[in-house]
Amino acid sequence: MNPIPVTILTGFLGAGKTTLLNYILTEKHGHRIAVIENEFGEINIDAELVLSSDEEIFELTNGCVCCVATARADLLRILEKLLARREKYDHILVETSGMADPTPVAQTFFVDPVAAQVQLDAIVTLVDAKHAAGDLDHHAVDQIVIADRIIMNKVDLVGSRELAELESRVRQLNATAPILRSSHAKVALENILGIGAFSSQRGTLSLDEHEHSHDPSLESASFTFERPFERAKLEQWVKTLLAERGDDIFRMKGILNLKGIEQRFIFQGVHMLFDGRQDRRWKDDESRKSQLIFIGRNLVRDELEEGFRACLA
Repeated sequence: MNPIPVTILTGFLGAGKTTLLNYILTEKHGHRIAVIENEFGEINIDAELVLSSDEEIFELTNGCVCCVATARADLLRILEKLLARREKYDHILVETSGMADPTPVAQTFFVDPVAAQVQLDAIVTLVDAKHAAGDLDHHAVDQIVIADRIIMNKVDLVGSRELAELESRVRQLNATAPILRSSHAKVALENILGIGAFSSQRGTLSLDEHEHSHDPSLESASFTFERPFERAKLEQWVKTLLAERGDDIFRMKGILNLKGIEQRFIFQGVHMLFDGRQDRRWKDDESRKSQLIFIGRNLVRDELEEGFRACLA
């Protein structure tokens, strides 16, 4: 049975998470979504809106799941409840606190007892185009750095020069996540739901190298390898890498070609936790190349590349 995809929705206070969530609840998107709302009192979902939708809303009332142990236990409890009725849902959406680092939430989906039954689909971060310039503090930075999709919301409230400057600052924090512009948090939902944390429905990674003036401690490193990997060597290398550098690696993801396996291997992780699963078979007309992206602090590209090359067949 295929794992249920999970989308984490994050963004600083006032970025538009409530608006996007309500938009998702009322749009015709073909998904049966269970929503886990993660900050008591932040979102007040209109009873008529809930009744008019097919989604079910769960609320965590013990505080922010990112930093309170009891709340994280509640998250696991709700997930187990959902998984016991998994025929009712084909997608789970978790909305995090506006002040929170979403990393611990993402890590939840890599640990037992839920890891085998759910799969992190994407981390979607909303940015308030009108006010974000003053909000790029520690929490907002965490939310942007780890994102797989960035929604630049309220673009109707700013001028083109102001928007370009803000997007440039965001690009310094995350050079690989596609940026979607929106007003009132209206975006094409196929660009944020069921995307497999990659750049398109075709499953190719966004590997474009951008020329930006990065924060020297925050980098993204992208790699492409034509030869297949030896699975045992690769797994050992990744475990060693994360044991030594896991605190500095915020996000990693990849589509891998493994020797002797006819299916693509989907690889992703958050800090020291990672997961790998076989995907569909390689198509006859596609190149069986491996593509990887690492986002983190103080990444040494040459060392990473050397380590991966040592794992090639």
